[in-house]
Amino acid sequence: EVYFKNLSKQKQKEVMEKNGNNHKLRVCVATCNRADYSKLAPIMFGIKAEPQFFELDVVVLGSHLIDDYGNTYRMIEQDDFDIHTRLHTIVRGEDEAAMVESVGLALVKLPDVLNRLKPDIMIVHGDRFDALALATSAALMNIRILHIEGGEVSGTIDDSIRHAITKLAHYHVCCTRSAEQHLIAMCEDHDRILLAGCPSYDKLLSAKNKDYMSIIRMWLGEDVKTRDYIVALQHPVTTDIKHSIKMFELTLDALISFNKRTLVLFPNVDAGSKEMVRVMRKKGIEHHPNFRAVKHVPFDQFIQLVAHAGCMIGNSSCGVREVGAFGTPVINLGTRQTGRETGENVLHVRDADTQDKILHALQLQFGKQYPCSKIYGDGNAVPRILKFLKSIDLKEPLQKKFCFPPVKDNISQDIDHILETQSALAVDLGGTNLRVAIVSMKGEIVKKYTQLNPKTYEDRLELILKMCIEAASEAVNVNCRILGVGISTGGRVNPREGIVLHSTKLIQEWSSVDLRTPISDALHLPVWVDNDGNCAALAERKFGHGKGIENFVTLITGTGIGGGIVHQHELIHGSSFCAAELGHIVVSLDGPECLCGSQGCIEAYASGIALQREAKKLHDEDLLLVEGMSMKEEEVVSAAHLIQAAKLGNAKADSILRTAGTALGLGVVNILHTMNPSLVILSGVLASHYVNAVKDVINRQALASVKTVDVVVSNLADPALLGAASLVLDYTTRRIY
Repeated sequence: EVYFKNLSKQKQKEVMEKNGNNHKLRVCVATCNRADYSKLAPIMFGIKAEPQFFELDVVVLGSHLIDDYGNTYRMIEQDDFDIHTRLHTIVRGEDEAAMVESVGLALVKLPDVLNRLKPDIMIVHGDRFDALALATSAALMNIRILHIEGGEVSGTIDDSIRHAITKLAHYHVCCTRSAEQHLIAMCEDHDRILLAGCPSYDKLLSAKNKDYMSIIRMWLGEDVKTRDYIVALQHPVTTDIKHSIKMFELTLDALISFNKRTLVLFPNVDAGSKEMVRVMRKKGIEHHPNFRAVKHVPFDQFIQLVAHAGCMIGNSSCGVREVGAFGTPVINLGTRQTGRETGENVLHVRDADTQDKILHALQLQFGKQYPCSKIYGDGNAVPRILKFLKSIDLKEPLQKKFCFPPVKDNISQDIDHILETQSALAVDLGGTNLRVAIVSMKGEIVKKYTQLNPKTYEDRLELILKMCIEAASEAVNVNCRILGVGISTGGRVNPREGIVLHSTKLIQEWSSVDLRTPISDALHLPVWVDNDGNCAALAERKFGHGKGIENFVTLITGTGIGGGIVHQHELIHGSSFCAAELGHIVVSLDGPECLCGSQGCIEAYASGIALQREAKKLHDEDLLLVEGMSMKEEEVVSAAHLIQAAKLGNAKADSILRTAGTALGLGVVNILHTMNPSLVILSGVLASHYVNAVKDVINRQALASVKTVDVVVSNLADPALLGAASLVLDYTTRRIY
């Protein structure tokens, strides 16, 4: 620990020397409203406490300076910060036009302030329109920007503003791992992103031990007890003002009916706030005996109020972020915080369109106590941020760089491309046949080509190229634009490199084969390759029963047994691309030998090859054919004959099928106990013969918690080709990296 502390000091010393021996980092913190000050204040205290490293300038603007919103600049003065500049930037009107004019007014006034201050770095918080003006001004005046709370997701126009500020900012402090990943996905430089946690948590996590009853009595009355009152804080949704006002009206009606003491805070300065205040006054909230309506509560006191409340209700980010630190129940109304990470204390009422719905939520949540959540911080954000600030090298180029993922050169679009049907070339490399198809975005097989699969590697690759070139040429005639080539093949595949690592015994000479490079070079198209079981799962996810399902498993019952696993909407490949080899789950220690060399695998019982083996044994003993069956002398015994015999009353054939179904069912039970999917899809020619047996085994053998799983038979006519096509269509048409 001492070693690392000394190493950190040495690095800070080197940065100081780079920036000039006596140069302190001049930091401008600009705060616009009561909410952002609660996040910025801990950082400001930290900066002020280290005058040997930093000079602090405080700029106050926005609703801080408006009497209707509590003149909250006073709490900055009470915290003993010198306010360098006060900028009146809010144009009253509380509508969309006023927000735009406020941004414009701030842009007019800020350049003079920044010219005088000449900060090395400006700290900007969050997603408010005032913050967008600050970031725009600083970026255009070549001032480095540190953005707090970038990468988060929520509803309304705030999302767009937050991401716009991210693009302008040079450095980023985020609160959660997901936010960090979003910033990386937005092409921000990973080295300039700090996962610190929320600065307000530094204060929150040490706040509960303070005297709180005097604060509660001061704001809510002498007779109020802890956990027996409500805090309500609701803001307008600027993208749907009319609905948000109606929702606020319903919320107040529900609170009046609920009949508990309630502290109602006035909304922020966004468009629609004036109408919300009118609703409060129309309902007499300011004079109602159960309500206390206030413009502002100092943050230190506010956190005591929410920490000991019976419930918080509204659509403020404070409810889904800070309140989780205390385990206080929260009711989040509407879409304003859609996408935010939340703890289990938050109950979402997305469509808060009736008073009864909100009232029911109050009845469910009020008075509960949940575990404390630390999703947004662990109480150590400020030390991390100060260390990050000290590491900034002012001699580095100011121009920020974006880390774009590698992409191939695109052919520029014209009207013909736009009018074409976006499609994929799908290749199914089977043990017997090689098939190529043109598949549309909707899963329609426009054209299909089938040839016998050659035995040698060279002939096989030559035929694939020939069939793909023929299909690509035909695509022009049927008005299809080919976006890429997807290949479904048996065996173990490295989808990242497009290499077949080991194939099945049905496809000889097909190991460590690079399929992507020769096909991509010949067709000048991107190529994706994956295992046929994974492709079947992708087909279900895009076109079949798995569409919109977060966790499901697909089992292919054909010549062999394969499958694919989709977990949290993503396909699982495993560390060595061997995940979902479901046919080789062992269900018996002394079962029949499998093609993989093991014994007792599902595939050794339930595959087409296994059923054919058992059918041959019965046929050799003259126990297969029953009345109503006949076979030609040269006809090969197959699994189909065994199934036919069982249907016609052959008890031995029926016993073999029941054993196969039981083996498959036991394998599915193992999958349920391991992955806990909500859906199991049986695919392939044998699926309909096994589905009832699998359901019976689940009912007998599975834990009660997984017995409710749905088991269905796939309705896709050609999952291999559709899965190969979805490899292409999912990747080339998505809009996130």
